[in-house]
Parts: sequence; structure tokens; C-alpha cells
Amino acid sequence: MAEWPINDATSKVFPLYSRANVGEIFPDPISPLNASVGFQHGLEPGWRDAFVACGVWDKDLYDETVPMNILPAFGSYLYINMSLMRLFGVRVPGMSAEAVDLQYFGDMPGIPSYESERRDFDENAEYEAKAGQWLGEQVLGATDLAAYDADRVEVERIRAERPDLATLSDAELFSRMRSFETLLRRLFKHHIEASLKSGVGLGAMAQLTEAIGRPELALTLVAGIGNIDSALPSIRMWNLGRLAQKPQIAELFDAGVAELYERLSASDDSDVVAFTRELDDFLTDWDFRGPAEWEIRATTWGVNPALALGTIDRMRHVDESEAPETKTAERASQREAASALVREALAADAEASGQFEAVLNAAALWMRGRERGRTTAAMLMHEIRLAALELGRRGVAAGSLIEVKHIFMLFADEIDTYLSDPATLTSTLADRERTYLDLFDRQPPFVVDGTAPPVEEWPLRADRRSTLLGQGESIVGVSGCTGIARGRARVLLSPDDPSALEAGDILVAPITDPSWTPLFVTAAAVVVDVGAPFSHAAIVSRELGIPCIVSATDATVRIADGAQIEVDGSTGTVTVL
Repeated sequence: MAEWPINDATSKVFPLYSRANVGEIFPDPISPLNASVGFQHGLEPGWRDAFVACGVWDKDLYDETVPMNILPAFGSYLYINMSLMRLFGVRVPGMSAEAVDLQYFGDMPGIPSYESERRDFDENAEYEAKAGQWLGEQVLGATDLAAYDADRVEVERIRAERPDLATLSDAELFSRMRSFETLLRRLFKHHIEASLKSGVGLGAMAQLTEAIGRPELALTLVAGIGNIDSALPSIRMWNLGRLAQKPQIAELFDAGVAELYERLSASDDSDVVAFTRELDDFLTDWDFRGPAEWEIRATTWGVNPALALGTIDRMRHVDESEAPETKTAERASQREAASALVREALAADAEASGQFEAVLNAAALWMRGRERGRTTAAMLMHEIRLAALELGRRGVAAGSLIEVKHIFMLFADEIDTYLSDPATLTSTLADRERTYLDLFDRQPPFVVDGTAPPVEEWPLRADRRSTLLGQGESIVGVSGCTGIARGRARVLLSPDDPSALEAGDILVAPITDPSWTPLFVTAAAVVVDVGAPFSHAAIVSRELGIPCIVSATDATVRIADGAQIEVDGSTGTVTVL
């Protein structure tokens, strides 16, 4: 049985770990079941495979120096091995450790320099040559996402053929959860490959625009690219919000989101029936989406439709001019104009012009690939979630679990014990649940260098303090999407309450995952404590056409909720007005 809370081994050779990037998909502690059967169990080997596929090293590196710690948990919070990411940057031609820091981790305090951990073997001509071949053939030379499309078809088939879980035995439900292991590993390998390729494309674009003296064009050239999976639910929700303006539907919404789904389903009004049919189609397609959706214990839109309906409720009040498709089209137009400027600047240099076209294509292609990969994996993770919830409901009915969600406190090596005599684990799982919930109150260290401090030494979130910005004072972060916006700051720590965000407000959040995306439609701009140009908040902001600033350290405690602020996405500056 694994240690609880989970504290994985650290590497003496690659000792630097960060919450950046992984924190946007895993803001909360990972549950035991998800660590041993689901996300961490699948992503760790998939990430290993992805690094090898990029040519930056071979499998023997893991056997000798890295004890299963590309994605370790400390105090059950997940971390990325930043040392290995930096080594990737060193060995890929045109990249660097510093470029990796900026693109993946942002401009955050407390991160030791690469020079402080440089190893004698980091620079390696053989692996640099392999990585260069990968760069030319698989990154810049790629023309489609065929492997990602095939993944999606396979997972959609699994979802379409989902058996009636209520008819499966407990053993069959656990078997179903474990049956996805090989596929999950491949899905996560593809996702990480796309993430690495996307980062390379973004870095190459920054270098190219810097070389022609127009660095401000770099982010414009990767905005409004279209067909970004993370943005697609926003468009569907927007359309549902338009339908919800009809009188009979609006009347049901006006009565509040609580039990709204039940009221919609019970109505026989033709407009309501048509709306509910569209809503059910949406929930069927996006049932896996929700806050921290890769945590199988998390509640998703399909499990609790009120989460989605709350956002639709806000969207129905937003002016038609804020339509996400309109904003995306505006960004696409700006992207074309910027492309024309670069082409004109490079017209006399055929080689540089060809490089630009390859980089322009790769940046867009792998941004789509990254979001396609993560979405497909989230779809399959939901199948594990649903089987676990069925087991949890049965456990409560039989008296062997106190609450449904206690099932997620199981480790994989306890499953056989649970199947033979679940009552023997009742108190153990309840105790773990209490510890799990207590972990939410702790602030994990952003960076771990060598050894993670004990959880008991982590500060409480409630004790987090900072001096509020006064009139005329600013925070400077990193630009995620250009543009200027002014509005009321709404500081939200979770996407669960979209009613707090009015049209034209500026969303100030600690970090965002895909479940936050629909809120971007309502927002005039987005500011996040943690992030990088490559992070979720930046990608979606560029797609939906709103200014975004990432790595705005402590923005959620330094900007007063309700303050009038200005966001300058070009300079990365947030100013209190």
C-alpha cells in the first residue's frame, strides 16, 4: 500500500520540481484511486514514452537515474520534473532551458536558475541530432493530426458502447476501470508529445519575430487558429444561452439554477422541450468536463448539470457582440494581417520565408493537437469515474462506505481486499477522506528543490496574505494574449460559481483548467496568478480573443474583488484604476 498522503521519491540527479503547468489541470490533491489506477498511473509511463519518442534520451535514463518521478506527488499534490523539462530544452536545437522555463512555467519567483543544476552530460551531440531529426520531421514537417483523430474515434467508440454499469458486478466494474491502462498510456504519450511540439512551435515563433524586430507579433500569430477543443464547449454553451432567452425557458432560469435541470426536464412546453433536448446532447458530448476533470473524484457537468447550467445562465445575459465565434474571427483576421507583415519582411529571403511558413503551420497544428489530446484523455478518464461512482453508490447502499466518494480513497492494491470484504476498509477510507479534505487547506510549495518539506510545514491557504494594490499601482506578469481591457475585477478561486462573473468583468483566478473556459466568454480579460504563454488560460484567451496575463504573482490576493482595473495584454501589466 502506498504512503498516504502520497510522497513519491525524488531524484538526486534531476532534483527540481514545479507545480506550474500541472497545477492548471490538477489544482487539488490527487486521490489514491486516481494515483494508482487512473491519471498518475497512466501519465507517468506515457510521459516517459513521449520523451524517448522526441529523441532527447533513451529509456535507460529512467532505469539509472529517475525513480518514477516525471510526475511525482508530494503531499498528494502533483509536480512536474522541471529538471527533465530543462534537459529537453537543452537537447532540442533552437530551444534552451530558459525558453522552457518561460513557455511552460512562466515568470515565477523562487525558481533556481538552470546553471545551478547543470550536469556534465546535459549537452549531448548524439541526442541533439536525434532531437533535430524529430524537430524537422515530426514537428515542423507534420501536416495532420491523424493519430489524434484515431485516438478520438477509439475513445468515442468506448463511450458509445458503454454497458449499463448497474448490470455489472463489482469485480467487472473494477476490471473495466483497469482495462483502459494501455490505452491511457498511449493517449497521455500523444498528449505530452503534442505539448512538447507545441512549446517548440511557440518558441520558434518568438525567435523568428524577434529576429525581424517585431516580437510583439509572436502571440498574435498563434491566436484565432480555430478548432481548439477546449474552446468548443463555450460555443455550444453560447448557443444554448441564446435559446434560453425565449420567455418560457427564461422563466425557468430566472427561478434559479438549483433544480433547474429537473424543472426543464419536467416541462412540456415545446420551446423548453427543444432546449432540453439540445442541452442533453451537449451534456452527452461534454459530460466529462468540469473543475479538475482529470481527477476522477471531481464532479463534472454530466454528474451535476447545474455546473454547466450556471454558466449558460450568465451567457444568456451577454450581448450578442460578445459571441465567441465573432471574437475568434477577429483574432483570426489579426493573425492573417500579422502573417502578411512577416511575409513581407522575409520576402527577399526564400529560406527564412520557408521556415516561417513551417513554424506558422506547426504552431497552430500542435496547439490543436495539445488540446485534442488532453480532451480525448479526459473523455476516457470519465469512464473510470463513472465505474467508481457506481461502486461508491453500491458501497453506501450496502453499508460498507459512509459516503459515495470514499471509493476514491482506495489504492489499487486494496481492490481485491475490498471485493472480498469491503467492510474491513470502511474506517480506513473514511480516515483518508478526512486527510484528503484537510490537504485542500494547505498551500503546497510552488517549487521543490531536492526534498519536499513535510505537509505539516505547509502554510494554510486561509493565512495567505498580501498588501492590496492601491490606485495607480500595478502587477507585471507575462503576456498570454495581447489587447487592452478595462473593467471590474472579479476574483474567483473556483469556476463552480459563474454567477459571480458579469459580462464585461475581468476574471482574476489562481489558475485555470478547461472547465473555466466558458467563463472567458463573459469576461473582458483574464488574469491568473500562475501560468505561461503555453498554459491553458493563454491558449483559450487567444482563441476567444480576449487579453490575458499569466504569472501575475499573487493577483488573487493583491487585487481587491470589485476594483476597477486595466489589463494590458501587450505589456503584461495589470493596473488598479
